[in-house]
Amino acid sequence: MDGYQNNAQNDAKDVFRQVGRLIVYSILYIVFCMTEKIRSFKDLNAWKEGHKLVLAVYEITKTFLDKEFSLVNQMRRSAVSITSNIAEGFSRNTVKDKYQFYSVAHGSLTELQSQLTIAADLGYLSKEKSDTVNEQTIVVAKLIQGLKRIRYSIQNTKY
Repeated sequence: MDGYQNNAQNDAKDVFRQVGRLIVYSILYIVFCMTEKIRSFKDLNAWKEGHKLVLAVYEITKTFLDKEFSLVNQMRRSAVSITSNIAEGFSRNTVKDKYQFYSVAHGSLTELQSQLTIAADLGYLSKEKSDTVNEQTIVVAKLIQGLKRIRYSIQNTKY
C-alpha cells in the first residue's frame, strides 16, 4: 500500500511539474512571440504605464502648496524610482538581478501609494484626481508583478 501511495504521489508531482512547465512556456510564448519585439525598456508595458504615472504625479503635485515641498519631492522621487528600476532591471543579465530591481520598483510604487493617500487625506488632491492616479498605480502594480512572476518562473523552472 505504501509503495502504491508513493508512486501516486510521484506521479502527481510529475504532472504538476509538467503543468508548471507548460504554463511557463505559454507565458513566454505570449510575451515574446505574440507581442511586438521588446528591444528596449521603453517597450515594456510596465515602463510605459509607469511613465504615464510619473507624468501624472508631476502634474498633480504642481498644485500643492509651496510649504509641502518635502511631500512633493518624495512623491516625485518615488514615481521616478519606479520607472528607473524597471529600466535598470531590464538591462540586467541575471534573472536574480532582474527580479531584485523589479521588486524595488514595486516597493517604490507602494511608497507612492502611501504618499498619495497622505496627500488626499490632507486635501491636496480631489477625489477624482486621487482615484485616477490610484487606478494608474494599480495598473502599474499588476504589470510589475507580471514581470516578477515571469522572471521568478524562469528562474525556478527545471529543464
